[in-house]
Amino acid sequence: MSPRLTSAAAGALCAALLASGCNAAAKGGGSHESGGKAFTLVTPDPVAQNEFLKLAVSGVQAAAKARGGSQKVFQSSDIDSRRQNVASAVDAAPDVVVLVGFEFADILAQQAKEHPEQQFLLVDACTEKAYENVTCAVFREHEAVYLAGAEAGLLTKSKKVGAVDVLDTPQFRRYSEPFAAGARKVEPKVSARTLFVGGQSPFNDAARAKDQGATLAAGGADQVMAAAAGGNTGVFQAAGTAGGKGFQAYGVDANQCLGSPGVVVDNVLKKTDVAVEKGIAQILDGKGGTTVSYGLKEGGMSLTGLEPGLAGSKCLIAKPANKDVLRRVEELRDDIVAGKLTVDDPAA
Repeated sequence: MSPRLTSAAAGALCAALLASGCNAAAKGGGSHESGGKAFTLVTPDPVAQNEFLKLAVSGVQAAAKARGGSQKVFQSSDIDSRRQNVASAVDAAPDVVVLVGFEFADILAQQAKEHPEQQFLLVDACTEKAYENVTCAVFREHEAVYLAGAEAGLLTKSKKVGAVDVLDTPQFRRYSEPFAAGARKVEPKVSARTLFVGGQSPFNDAARAKDQGATLAAGGADQVMAAAAGGNTGVFQAAGTAGGKGFQAYGVDANQCLGSPGVVVDNVLKKTDVAVEKGIAQILDGKGGTTVSYGLKEGGMSLTGLEPGLAGSKCLIAKPANKDVLRRVEELRDDIVAGKLTVDDPAA
């Protein structure tokens, strides 16, 4: 699961990205108006500036376009709207209902049992019990986080790295423990510390995340993994203003260097669009009802530094001086893909 980049900017509910199908909780979410396949995506939160959810929207749009079909997006804001949106989506009987996030696991279990003819794709989580009409797509985030940690280990001058994480749970520690492990792989003398946002709004507390980032900087950390969801903006602010003790940060999900140039080294990319599009194709090919894990090998996880277009990314890793760093990271990636190097999964 991802420390999703949430935002209070829910007023952007029907932004241009969603222009082809934007609903809050309306009926008719999967109508076959085009005569082709129909897909309905239900999100756990407003899309707004949430890069993780934007990618999910892109994935369902690509799937519909490839099949000359239609797509709808239902955006939720709380448990009640999630239940209502899923029920509305099922009532419309699209070819596939796509749900993103662990928040839907229990809701989906009930719907899958009551509607065995409806095909579901759950991304970034899975139901506790297996259902023939439920296909799950999960990610091995820890593999890419490990590579970001290796970058940190190669770049640190203080030999201290850190992470600002959303919650102290095994799933979210996938964004902090592998970061430390990757740093120690290339620099055994590195010490690491993780601070958690917690509180009432752990996914969207930029002020708290900024304070935690400043605390890590005060302790000497000069490389910090920002896994604070919507609070990442606070971490990036701390990176440049932490009492004169600035640090370099690492983003998640999408290229966050663009919004905070000069302080973000690289990003752990989680390709939700790939999981959505491939998951839909899998179901339509009659191969649903299974769980597929996406990591470095499957192209579901990566770093901005390892993707095309690095030169225009505004990431610090793109600097010519960091070529040797990227070369070492590429070697580690290849070892992971080949099975020569195994990254421990805190959520295993």
